Amino acid sequence: MKIIDFRFRPNTPETVSGIANSKMFKGMCASINFSEKMKGQPLEEIVGELDKYNVELAVITGRDCETTYQAKPNNDSVIEFVNKYPHKFIGFVGLDPHKGMKALEQLKHAVTVLGLKGAAVDPYLAQIYVHDAKYYPIYAKCCELNIPIVITTGPATLVPNAIIDHVAPRYIDFVAKDFPDLKIVVSHGGYPWVNEMITIAQRNANVYVELSEYEHFPQSEAYIQAANTIISDKVLYASAHPFADFKETLKIYEKLPFTDEVRKKIMYKNAAKVLNLQDKFIDEAQLKPNISQKQDMEKMIIESVIKELSKRGVIG
Repeated sequence: MKIIDFRFRPNTPETVSGIANSKMFKGMCASINFSEKMKGQPLEEIVGELDKYNVELAVITGRDCETTYQAKPNNDSVIEFVNKYPHKFIGFVGLDPHKGMKALEQLKHAVTVLGLKGAAVDPYLAQIYVHDAKYYPIYAKCCELNIPIVITTGPATLVPNAIIDHVAPRYIDFVAKDFPDLKIVVSHGGYPWVNEMITIAQRNANVYVELSEYEHFPQSEAYIQAANTIISDKVLYASAHPFADFKETLKIYEKLPFTDEVRKKIMYKNAAKVLNLQDKFIDEAQLKPNISQKQDMEKMIIESVIKELSKRGVIG
């Protein structure tokens, strides 16, 4: 089965060190023993492992929270990863809403010049609500550029000054209604508001959700039930690598009780739709008739050529 990982960051030595020592995530990393569990690897080795586990594409989201945390944006590394392996990585530019027009210029340049395919924002790091007016020009520009946006949610465990209410799904509902043409991908399941997130995804055609890191948290069984029933077209697979090793996450998804058809949607088809890659996936069942038709056509051409050559006496 082909896979698209909608939240992945290569665990190069620089990336692992940067995360472990960041102002935002240092406390959380210490609490989960991140530096010991996740070791740095050369990029080519990481790509080799993705190939081995049938991860066809991985979305790398940038982050910019320079105004609130004085942290250097990581968009340059996203661009570097994508440039080195354009057929493996899809880059989303991280944006700081406090930068105003500068953020809009950055977004346009990233998409139209650098070839990135989406945007990413972290409202709890920006320390404002997801439907704050500062975000609306970014949402509008994404619609203009016809690209999706990832909104990072989740508990923001041990992140200094972060308030999780800033990313509650009920506020994403405002954004979805104000920008119906904007494809919104909510990361980390909108946890801990499980049922609220399910409802927001179900009632808004443009809202999708990935469950990375919270597949086995309390109440997570509701995500699985919803995926198998009312939001089967809305759930995307994401590992949140390197916070969670993508290889271990794939094992988790193998065991989650999704139906076979829903599993295919979650692991690939839904993400392909968000990324406008529908033409890249065709079920094997659909391929077989096309192959047969091609073979029949080749046979007809060969028979026609032989018949014509025979008429001309070229062959007996």
